[in-house]
Amino acid sequence: MRAFDTAGNNFVLNGNPIRLISGAIHYFRVVPEYWKDRLQKLKACGFNTVETYVPWNLHEPEEGQFVFDGMADIVRFIETAGELGLHVIVRPSPYICAEWEFGGMPGWLLANSDIRLRCMDQAFLDKVDAYYDVLLPKLKPLQITNGGPIIAMQIENEYGSYGNDVEYLTYLKTGMEKRGIDVLLFTSDGPDDSMLQGGMVPGVLETVNFGSRAAESFDKLREYQPDKPVMCMEYWNGWFDHWREEHHTRGAQDVAQVLQDMLDQDASVNFYMFHGGTNFGYYNGANHSHEYEPTITSYDYDSPLSENGELTKKYEAVRDVIRKFTGKEPECELPQPLPKRSYGEVRLSEKASLFEQLEQLSKPVKRTCPDPMEKLGQSLGFILYSCHVSGPRPEMQLTIQDVHDRALVFLDGEYIGVVERWNPKSIPVRIPAGGAKLDILVENMGRINYGPYLKDYKGITEGVRLNNQFLFGWTIYPLPLTGSDTGALTYQSVTDEKQNGPTFYRGTFEAHEAADTFIRLDGWVKGNIYINGFHLGRYWEAGPQKTLYIPGPLLKQGLNEIVIFELHQTDNTVVSLVDTPDLG
Repeated sequence: MRAFDTAGNNFVLNGNPIRLISGAIHYFRVVPEYWKDRLQKLKACGFNTVETYVPWNLHEPEEGQFVFDGMADIVRFIETAGELGLHVIVRPSPYICAEWEFGGMPGWLLANSDIRLRCMDQAFLDKVDAYYDVLLPKLKPLQITNGGPIIAMQIENEYGSYGNDVEYLTYLKTGMEKRGIDVLLFTSDGPDDSMLQGGMVPGVLETVNFGSRAAESFDKLREYQPDKPVMCMEYWNGWFDHWREEHHTRGAQDVAQVLQDMLDQDASVNFYMFHGGTNFGYYNGANHSHEYEPTITSYDYDSPLSENGELTKKYEAVRDVIRKFTGKEPECELPQPLPKRSYGEVRLSEKASLFEQLEQLSKPVKRTCPDPMEKLGQSLGFILYSCHVSGPRPEMQLTIQDVHDRALVFLDGEYIGVVERWNPKSIPVRIPAGGAKLDILVENMGRINYGPYLKDYKGITEGVRLNNQFLFGWTIYPLPLTGSDTGALTYQSVTDEKQNGPTFYRGTFEAHEAADTFIRLDGWVKGNIYINGFHLGRYWEAGPQKTLYIPGPLLKQGLNEIVIFELHQTDNTVVSLVDTPDLG
């Protein structure tokens, strides 16, 4: 028997029964300087285990180029958890969902139009194997079988919600074992017949994911797995938010009661999430059931720890249940609260027009058709399509056929409208006798992370028409706009004249102490924020999110830079740095 294993209806650790009380903390949603703080708070709440996904696209952003430092230093995160005496559950599936861009898969997979995702397609499996050849050797020495804190690892994630290719799941299992993974392996699915039938692997522990009705969910799992321990691998004690919706909340006592119900069922549990964190940069995902719904920058999740790591009423209620269940106080004391500061108003006094500085930001390519990002080797950010339209033409309807996801349209430099994936309207245009230049700036607002529409190309995926005539002959500018490229811009002073078109604004502020703060953007419309070159994420007046969290480690004592890429316009280039979040 392994050091951690199953024995009948129990988990056992070194021969002794153990109940796992676990919480999800995603290292990739928390700045590394705060990993220990969040993990200490987990243990101080009475938890004995931390769980994390592993996003493939973070670790291999470009094919064959691997990243395992900074926020991607998974080894350091696991070691930190181990130093605190926490067990670790790792979920390194090729697909993780997680409300994360493309469910964690890298966008460059879609450069191959024929690739089939999450099944026994050799083109897909070859890419997974190359990734696992690099990732899994880093995790191997951290397993409990080698004296490390990892006690279990997941094969695939909620696969029964997507497919039923057991051969594919078995391939992943075998591939993990061949690369030295010898801890307990498991799968996780919804407590539903079709999901369990599609997602289970013979001989592999199955777990279930749900937010309520614990007894009913575990009864269904026991129908399929009567001789194994039961575990809720994702206890949805909160929920995530989409843009243009209200902020989701759930009562603390309700969450505590469902936890009690699970413990009464002799079950183990993993809180999803214990601490949500932030979808920094472009890494938010999107859902698509009836229409495309992108996730906001905050991943607060209404979890026991807030986005900026503060204890909530839910934390206190959960801690009380665990204390009563274990009959003892947590073994870890809470760390000192992290400082928050209100730095006041910051005026962004310089600007740089996107259209005037395209050559500093992008190398254009010529294409017959307005190809999507993936065909140009781009995964994230924006992409600009330009072409000349001959004239004269009386009023015609400009249609962007299947835009993913939001397009700003300009004719001879003048903004004429927006086309959104969830509102695919046509725009009436008139072309003068000498013709006109058509510019279309498209934003990737996050690839779909769950369901049957994962193959989510970005940009203009089919074509552009005037009435029924397709337009050909395009100059395309890939614009990843990661933050490092904004330093190449040439800025000029902001004037009273309103800016026409997408614009970068820059300002600075002094910080005598680098502390957590929140940037408020009243009067701004939509865009992205960069703090000292770090891409913080997206903002949008559509809400619900009204502030973006700036972790203190992103700041420095002395002068700090804010760059905002505003897609529309603002009447007052001022932001506020406040000490209180506003998620709507």
